[in-house]
Amino acid sequence: MSAPTPSPESWVRIEWHGQEHEVAELVLARTEAMNAISTEMARQIAAATTELAASPARCVVVTSAHEKAFCVGADLKERNSFTDADLMEQRPVTQGAYGGVLDLPMPTIAAVDGFALGGGLEIALSCDVIVAGRGALLGLPEVSVGVIPGGGGTQLLTRRIGWSRAARAIFTASKYEAPEAHELGIVDELVDAGSAREAALEMAGLVGRHSPVGLRNAKRAMRLGSDVDLRTGLQVEDACWRATAFSGDRAEGVAAFAEKRAPKWPGK
Repeated sequence: MSAPTPSPESWVRIEWHGQEHEVAELVLARTEAMNAISTEMARQIAAATTELAASPARCVVVTSAHEKAFCVGADLKERNSFTDADLMEQRPVTQGAYGGVLDLPMPTIAAVDGFALGGGLEIALSCDVIVAGRGALLGLPEVSVGVIPGGGGTQLLTRRIGWSRAARAIFTASKYEAPEAHELGIVDELVDAGSAREAALEMAGLVGRHSPVGLRNAKRAMRLGSDVDLRTGLQVEDACWRATAFSGDRAEGVAAFAEKRAPKWPGK
């Protein structure tokens, strides 16, 4: 594979919020390229999500250090130099980045302002909730450059908004302004332009008050049960309930309620 563009400093960083560091902010910071995902940036995203998955964070917010772009997708300048063999070698690296966000065990929120195109939108779709500023522009334009959404877009958008709407969005390579994306169900919460990060962190603060065990098992039940029949889904839910009901968090939650105080979650 061609040598990756050198990174003089980290393009991905983690910042912590809250008294107990209950909220982690995953910041995309390749600002000189509007967060275009190169091989090296994909490696950094994968490494950061591996770190977060093993952390006690209760909620992760994915943000951008660029005021005009969340992420513009794959680094096409880099890919233009690739041979077919290079592209195949890069594939598991990029899958590790998108899959790393998707597989985070705690709730995740994407804060989108500016451009979220191609792989950028796929990172957002890999989160549980998308908050977008009114000035955001979102889309999966891959077929217009001879590829398809390959970071989960064909699957995640279809599950989010349904076959017909996803088909139209992907086949026409349409780009949607945030209000229309919100109407279609791509975006979950619409806020003033430039305020997505603030709104997402506020939401994460609410999430972060709750039981770490409960949050992770609720997400696990939802994810594992979303594409199965109802009876199987209820069995998945029961297994996740059992994993929570006999935890230290459940004991603390009940005691705190009875004693009319804020819980101090053991997180296990």
